[in-house]
Amino acid sequence: MRLILLGPPGSGKGTQAQRLVQQYGIVQLSTGDMLRAAVAAQTPIGLKAKDIMAAGGLVPDEVVIGIIRDRIEQPDAANGFILDGFPRTVPQAEALNELLKNEQMNLDAVIELKVNEGVLLERVERRAAETRARGEAVRPDDTPEVLTKRLASYRDQTEPLIHYYSDHRMLATVDGMMPIEQVTEEIGRILQAVGKGSGSRAAKKAGAAKRSAKSAGRAPAKAAKKTAKKAPKAAASAKKTGKAAKKGAKAVKATKKAAKAAPKKSAKAAAKAAKGTRKTSAKAAKKRAKG
Repeated sequence: MRLILLGPPGSGKGTQAQRLVQQYGIVQLSTGDMLRAAVAAQTPIGLKAKDIMAAGGLVPDEVVIGIIRDRIEQPDAANGFILDGFPRTVPQAEALNELLKNEQMNLDAVIELKVNEGVLLERVERRAAETRARGEAVRPDDTPEVLTKRLASYRDQTEPLIHYYSDHRMLATVDGMMPIEQVTEEIGRILQAVGKGSGSRAAKKAGAAKRSAKSAGRAPAKAAKKTAKKAPKAAASAKKTGKAAKKGAKAVKATKKAAKAAPKKSAKAAAKAAKGTRKTSAKAAKKRAKG
């Protein structure tokens, strides 16, 4: 199971991701965690990221993609993963698609947790007030001011992904304002439907392959049967042709014989004619002498 969870800060992505990790035995991949791990492990791509971050620059997409590639090839990601914090932009989504294609993997689903930003701000304000009431310090990133900036950044950079994955018919939307349990149940129904759809597609492909193999097997057998059926006719035709050839040979022989005998017959006929002529001339001469 390979998933992307989309939603603004405070939409509950982290909570739902942890539940999915436990339910499906997959790993949650945070780009921040992966970057830190790659830097700590001093991998070639991690060292490159370290130099960029040390110089105060933003880690480019190709470096992040390289880190994700290294991470999803590890054994614990064999069952699948949830991407957290990536992609954030459409170019990153396109780069991710290319990576997964090269790794011969597919995304199973992209799930958007849709929430009301006004309600999110109320939650943060209430949480900050409760924290102060307990005498505790409010986290710097857990204030209405910070949340407002993060929501604006989400709208500008990440919200276009909603349209991108919707156009690719991969997006499923869940009401993130429902109670946590109901959100989990709805995500479960979506993933169950995705699983059935994947199984159906696999079955269709297997069926097509089976039919193709069966058809390929039938073709030679059908050709052999057709040839066998035609064999007697071919034999009869060959026999008939042989007889015709034999008759033709006899005719040629007779013609040759006739041609050979022709001169003799002609000479014999000429001699006979000449003898008759001589005989007639002699008779005529004898008759004149008597007269």
